[in-house]
This record gives sequence, C-alpha cells and structure tokens, in this order.
Amino acid sequence: METFILNGLFVALFFLTIYYIKNRKRRRLPPGPPGLPIIGNVLDMPLKWEWIQYKKWSQQYNSDLIYLELFGAPIIVINSSKAAHDLFEKRSSIYSDRQPQVMCHEIVGWDKNIAFRQYGDGWRDRRRMFHQQFHPGAVHKYHHISSREAKKLLYRILNNPENFFAYIRTMGGAAILRATFGIDVKDQNDPYITIAEKALHSLSMTGNAGSYLVDYVPLLRYLPSWAPGTQFKRDGVRWRQAVNTMFARPIELVKESIARGKAEPSIAATLLADLDPAKDNTAVEAVIRDVTGTAYVGALSVSAMWTFVMAMILYPDVQKKAQQEIDDVVGSDRLPEHEDRDSLHYVHAVVRESLRWHLVTPLAVPHRLLVDDEYEGYHLPAGTVVVGNGWGMLHDEKQFPNPVVFDPNRWLTPEGQVVKQNPDPLDLSFGFGRRICPGRHFAKDTIFIAVSHMLATFNIQAVHDANGNPVIPNQEYTTGLIIFPTPFEASFSTRSAAAEALINASVLSE
Repeated sequence: METFILNGLFVALFFLTIYYIKNRKRRRLPPGPPGLPIIGNVLDMPLKWEWIQYKKWSQQYNSDLIYLELFGAPIIVINSSKAAHDLFEKRSSIYSDRQPQVMCHEIVGWDKNIAFRQYGDGWRDRRRMFHQQFHPGAVHKYHHISSREAKKLLYRILNNPENFFAYIRTMGGAAILRATFGIDVKDQNDPYITIAEKALHSLSMTGNAGSYLVDYVPLLRYLPSWAPGTQFKRDGVRWRQAVNTMFARPIELVKESIARGKAEPSIAATLLADLDPAKDNTAVEAVIRDVTGTAYVGALSVSAMWTFVMAMILYPDVQKKAQQEIDDVVGSDRLPEHEDRDSLHYVHAVVRESLRWHLVTPLAVPHRLLVDDEYEGYHLPAGTVVVGNGWGMLHDEKQFPNPVVFDPNRWLTPEGQVVKQNPDPLDLSFGFGRRICPGRHFAKDTIFIAVSHMLATFNIQAVHDANGNPVIPNQEYTTGLIIFPTPFEASFSTRSAAAEALINASVLSE
C-alpha cells in the first residue's frame, strides 16, 4: 500500500513538473532553469556568488533576461547593460519600486534606508533631501574633509603599515561621518566604525533577493525563536539592534550638541538648524534621520580601496605608470588634490577599473515591476522582482575584453584621455535608473583622493614569506549584497625620503 501511494506521488509530481514547464512556455516568460512545482528554482539557487551563476545562465540560454521562481514568486535577472537601460532607465516609472523583504526590511530594520523604501512620496522626500546634499555640484564642499582623512591614512600606514586594512576601513568611515555628523573618529576601534561594520554585515547577508526563505514564506516570521530553522529570527534581533543604533545614535549626538551650542559643521546640523522650533517636526526629523543614516552606509566604499591595493600588488606595471603620471602632473613637493583629477587621466582610469573589477555590490538592490510589461517578445508579470546583475554587465567580454584582467587602459582613448560615454557604464556599479546610489559622487571623490595619495607616496608590493617568496593575494571575496576582499597582506614602503617628509608635513599642517 505504501509503495502504491509513493509511486502515485512520483507520478503526480512528474505531471505537475511537465505542466509547470509547459505553462511557463505558454506565458512567454524569459528562459531560465526549469525548476519544480511549488518550490520553483529553490534548489537551483547558488549559495554564494550568485552573480556568476546568473551570468552563466544568461550565456547558456542566450538571453539577457533570466527567469526564476521561488515558491511562486517571480524573479527576473537582467544581465546586459542594454536591457538594463531599456527597462530601468527608459521605463523607470514602472521599474523603480522595491520589493518588500521580510528579513532585510521588517526583521532587521533596513526599511529606514532610502535605498530600500518603496516607491512613493516618502521615498521622494528622502531622495530629494539626499540629492540636495550630495549632487555633483554640492560634493566639492566635502573635498577638504576627504583630503584631510586621506592624509591621516598615509600617516597611519607610514607608522604601522601592517594594519593598512584597518586604516583604509577607518578612512572611508571617517570621511562620511565627519561630513554628515561632524564626528571625528578614533584611529582604531572607533565605536561608530564598529557599529557601521556590524550593520553593513547584516545588510550584506540579507539584502539580495532569495537570501532568506522567510521572504517567500512570510508566515515563518511568526514561529517562536526557539523552533528549529529559526536562526534567522535570532540573527535578526542582534542585527536590528546594530541597524537601529546606526541610524539613531549619530543624529541624537548632533541634536545634543546643537542644544549645548557646540555642534560641529555638518549636514545633519544644517538640516536640523533649518527646522522651525514652533512646529511639530517629528515627520521631518524622521526624514533627516533616514537621510543621514543612509549616508552613513557610504562607509562601504572602502571595498574599492582594498581592491585597488590588491590590484597594485598583482599589476605592478599599472602602479608604476600611475605614479609616473602623478610625478609629471603634480610633482613631488605636494600631494594630489581633487582639482588634479581632470589632469590625472591614468589615475582616474585606475579608480574606475578598481570599481569595475570587483564591484562593491555585484547585484543591485532588487527592484519590483509595478505592472505587466513586454520586452523583446517576453512577458514580464506585474510584481516580479527585477535584479540588475551589475557584475555580469561589467564583465561582459563584448564591452570589456578579458574582464578578469585589471586594465585601466579600457577607460582611456588611444590619446590617453578618459573615455566619455553616455550613459557611463561605470554607473552600473552604483545601481540603476531612479534607484541609482545618490551618494556615488561623494564615494568616487573619496576613493580618488585616497588612491592618488597612496600612489604619490608609497610603493605597494607583496609581502614575502620566511623563504623569500612573495605572498600573492588570492582575490577571494565575501558573498552577499556588499562584498569585500578577504583580508590579505601588503607591503607599503615610501617611494623616497621626500615622500616620507611630505606625509609627516601634511598631517602637521592640518
């Protein structure tokens, strides 16, 4: 009897699978792995580095769009810059919503971040305020801050080069914290940097589509935290505390400083000072909290700086060429400044290649399609989660030959000028359409000044083991929404006695 029932179940499953596949074809959906009834493609989903598998599927099915289903929830992954431009840019009015994610948004609390808010007035209010502070014409106001932090970075590395990994982390966070809240961070173990790391870890773990089963079976959130399979709830409690602290503590510190009449100049202080004390400012203060807290997340730009250091070890000729350009354009009696960028074409290309080679966010934060749509003969259902595979686009061999190679020349004309393209393909590393990262201009400025300062003063090389053999970084990166290289070693030595004197003098002059 049991055998008969079991055989019947297998037969039913077989016919359900056939129906599932045929029904999918009838709907003219984009191609993708066939999946199973009910669970869809759950068993096909890679556990890490999903962007690589998505690119492989795109090549396997010869399609820019790949279709997946997880427990009936449709997902479309876009793997080409053309399709991304056609949908996210040209049809932005229907592709700019966000899919609510139970784990990331509700349990961990990332719904306060502008990037995760659903499309609507609340998002527009926050986006508008953020843009006012970080648009291309405004970020020059913060150049003195990133320059100062870059000089501190050089000094720290000079005196303790083996800790470069930690110092780069500090530099990225210090620049955004100073600009946004007027906070000066400590050289090591700063509490604001520590809380940002904890919060960003939670974002990396929960932000990608399909990261947690509870996103597709929301009823799981009501299980008691002691039940089997509910580690996500225990993690969520811990992570939520870090996220709440990240958004609340710095802005409260600024409010207290204003009350004492001792607030440092900052974005938060300016926004709060503009409020009318005679009015109920609760709603506006919530917007300010979300805007400044979202800016705080900009500390993630340090990943590109670590990638730069790795590239200089692996591609010493690139380093020499960039250093020569700095020597020719800037000289050796001062450090590069932001105003030099338009003259430092090769260094600018090195920065761009650092952002392309290993994207900080290989997969964009998931979008949601508001209405049914048609594209290239395919039907795209309303409610579909739409994910841009930025890594796949910036590793497209047609546009970027030998994409695994670090080659700044791909961003330059034969005459050595930076290629001007519209749209700029590098913007793909910051998101898509109306949801592109509004803090990208600040991030790129910060990365440029740090990279140019390190190139001007240090030779970056591999360390050597006890036998004198170079220890080469393995190019291994973490997985998740935000990726970082696993810690590696590097040797920093000053290029000359004059370079060392310049580092010391630059810090003393601040």
